[in-house]
Amino acid sequence: MKFLIAVGSKEFSEPTLRVGLQVAKAFKAAVTIVYAGPKISEFSTSQVRFTQERMEEWEFDRPGVEVLEWAFNFLAENDYITPTSIEAGFPKNTLVQTGGNRCEVYLQGTICKDVNLILRNGDIIAELRDEVRRGGYDVTIIGGSQKRRMAHDLIQYINSSIFVVNKYDQHQDYNLLLPVDDSTHTPKAVQYGARVAQAFDVKVNLITVSKTDSFGEGYTKASQLASKMMRRAGIAHEHRFETGDPVDVIKKTAGDNHIVVMGASTKNPLFKFFTGSKPLKVMEDCLCPILIVK
Repeated sequence: MKFLIAVGSKEFSEPTLRVGLQVAKAFKAAVTIVYAGPKISEFSTSQVRFTQERMEEWEFDRPGVEVLEWAFNFLAENDYITPTSIEAGFPKNTLVQTGGNRCEVYLQGTICKDVNLILRNGDIIAELRDEVRRGGYDVTIIGGSQKRRMAHDLIQYINSSIFVVNKYDQHQDYNLLLPVDDSTHTPKAVQYGARVAQAFDVKVNLITVSKTDSFGEGYTKASQLASKMMRRAGIAHEHRFETGDPVDVIKKTAGDNHIVVMGASTKNPLFKFFTGSKPLKVMEDCLCPILIVK
């Protein structure tokens, strides 16, 4: 698997990086950390036009280099890269230009073979979309401090699952909330939920919500399969059946002490734009991290 972790600043991105790497470790996934910063001026771009130009030859630090250096130090301090990579230091002078607005560097990882650091400059949504398309990532991880519109757009228009690390507190005791129904992406969400629960060593609260007092065969079967998977994985769990509006029930149950994992909507993007979807509506006011699985 391949994880893309988007960081925005040294001041606010530590929870995103910490959670992203912890989950990636559980999935044994290859990790790429990307910073998408402001577009470089035309004057600056003319100085970095050549494909393999080394940064030591530039007359300035490209915007965002300091964020990548911070990410490198975080990786080193938490043993996510090899001692050889750590001893060599942040490889600022070997960032390779792979396009007018993109450069990268490769490190030797400990939880996976390679850890990539990527710097992109331009519109943040467009750059992240292009990076996901280019890299074929399974999960994209972004911070909750980012504009909600960005998360909204990424969930709808990129072909990866999205983990929004919203208001994560490493000192908080979390459980994992896993809404279960008969939708297409529920089985995959259950699989991801089990891995995330193992990564954080937390209990799983399965919840099935119906707008009426009746729970159909599809809901019942999905809940049984979810419970079976948790038992096989040795994960502590319980399953509740609730009646009411699914979005309201999920948000109320999640509170601020759950990590929510739920399947993405299969609605047409244009239809979702005008009417919304259950995962998007949950994300809009969610007070805790949420992983929307595609």
